[in-house]
Amino acid sequence: MASREVVETRVLGVARVLWLAFIMVACILPLFYMLLLSVRPLQAVLQDPLGVPSPSELNLEAYRRVVASPEDGGYGLLSFFGNSLIVALGSVVATVLVSVLGAYAATRLRFPGKNVVNVSFFAVYMFPGIVMAIPLFVLFSRLGLRGELPALIVIYLASTVPVSVYMLRNYFRSIPKGLEDAAMVDGCNRVQVIVRIVLPLAMPSIAATSLYVFMIAWNEYLFALLFLLESRDNWTVSLGLAQLDDISVSATVLMAGSVLLTLPVIALFFAAERLLVEGLTAGAEKG
Repeated sequence: MASREVVETRVLGVARVLWLAFIMVACILPLFYMLLLSVRPLQAVLQDPLGVPSPSELNLEAYRRVVASPEDGGYGLLSFFGNSLIVALGSVVATVLVSVLGAYAATRLRFPGKNVVNVSFFAVYMFPGIVMAIPLFVLFSRLGLRGELPALIVIYLASTVPVSVYMLRNYFRSIPKGLEDAAMVDGCNRVQVIVRIVLPLAMPSIAATSLYVFMIAWNEYLFALLFLLESRDNWTVSLGLAQLDDISVSATVLMAGSVLLTLPVIALFFAAERLLVEGLTAGAEKG
């Protein structure tokens, strides 16, 4: 007769597999259905919304209309992808650069009010973005930056740095300080220690932070609407997709735009996942 420990282990193992399968279905099924709707003719969707299309029914007309320019009868979503890419990558580079230096200073350096600063970083994130919307709108309007992509990058930088510093700070604490001391004994200055020792070991956390910032900058809508609404040429993809949420736009076109909006985030996630695994074995302290 099996012992209680063996039974519990098997039951928990089966329950874990079932739970993971449920989570996978709950996450993948909506994406799969969205993809199916985007490649089916509108009439077929109206007649049988839950049906699985045959290969002969599949077409990419919805995608053509989404990415085509308004002059060609489309919605011009492709031109907005470049703007979103500039904003997202600019936000990632600026945030990671500032956050790495800030997190390292908060972890390794000693200065008056250090604990207050550490708490303040995370406390700033607790303020909802809508509270800062009007002051920022007035400020950038007076500076003449309303409608410009750099203004959006600055806003995303300010909104993501507190959490990024908090995430990186916790990881920097796990890096052995002996590695940095040994490097400084060998003649490295503080900047060289960060570049040669800290950054390679912190790549898993930096990858996770970059993914977080990219998702915020890529999907954010409120500030993009507030600052770019009057400058259609500088619209981000989230604003471009919002124009498809209209009764005159078919569901297949809306789903095609949603698929295109989601694909870069999914691709970046898988790229970051590989970087996370590789970064875990990037370095170690010799005994």
